[in-house]
Amino acid sequence: MSEHDWIDISIPLGREIPELALEGSEGDMPRSRVRRFFDVEKGDKVTMSRIEMDSHDGTHIDSPLHFIKGGASIDEMPISTAVGPARVIEIMNEKEITVGELKPHRIRQGERILFKTINSPRVYSSRVYKGDYVAITAETSEYLADTGILLVGLDYLTIAGMNPPENITAVHLAFLTKGIYILEAINLDGISPGNYELICLPLRLDKGDAGPCRAVLRPIP
Repeated sequence: MSEHDWIDISIPLGREIPELALEGSEGDMPRSRVRRFFDVEKGDKVTMSRIEMDSHDGTHIDSPLHFIKGGASIDEMPISTAVGPARVIEIMNEKEITVGELKPHRIRQGERILFKTINSPRVYSSRVYKGDYVAITAETSEYLADTGILLVGLDYLTIAGMNPPENITAVHLAFLTKGIYILEAINLDGISPGNYELICLPLRLDKGDAGPCRAVLRPIP
């Protein structure tokens, strides 16, 4: 891989992608799938598919509307939020992302921060992952939000831990109330910590609470 190559950090849609198992949601959440209804390999004149999915399936960006009544929707997200320099920070703690570990990195206002943890790639190996994963704590989300970053990303289906369940709301609100968009379900396996160019554009869903997206990185020499 050369310094000019783009690296895809999205997780593929259309096969057994993992889905978040929220408490009490078993059987209620729609299952994503890609169904091919015309196929040239089977004699049809064209190949066409139907996509059925949740707005938070696969790699996606959360908008403020996800948790905030009247909040900005994904189609209102400034393009510059997810296009530009980004910094990958590798987290050594195997349980959570703490303020103490982040302080030496001197995170600054206006940065796009992507966290690489032991989640990559193990959490993407099965459709539903119910085990432990490294997530951002409520205290850390407040610390990061106060720095005024543009975007925060994590290599798991959600940035927050589910124990206790209210932690999900607290962490998301810390970012979204300050207009900080959240990139979830990236795979940073094989990505070295450091500075990159990021291009990540969510689908322009009208009044969207989130937008599935393709996220790519290119090393900055």
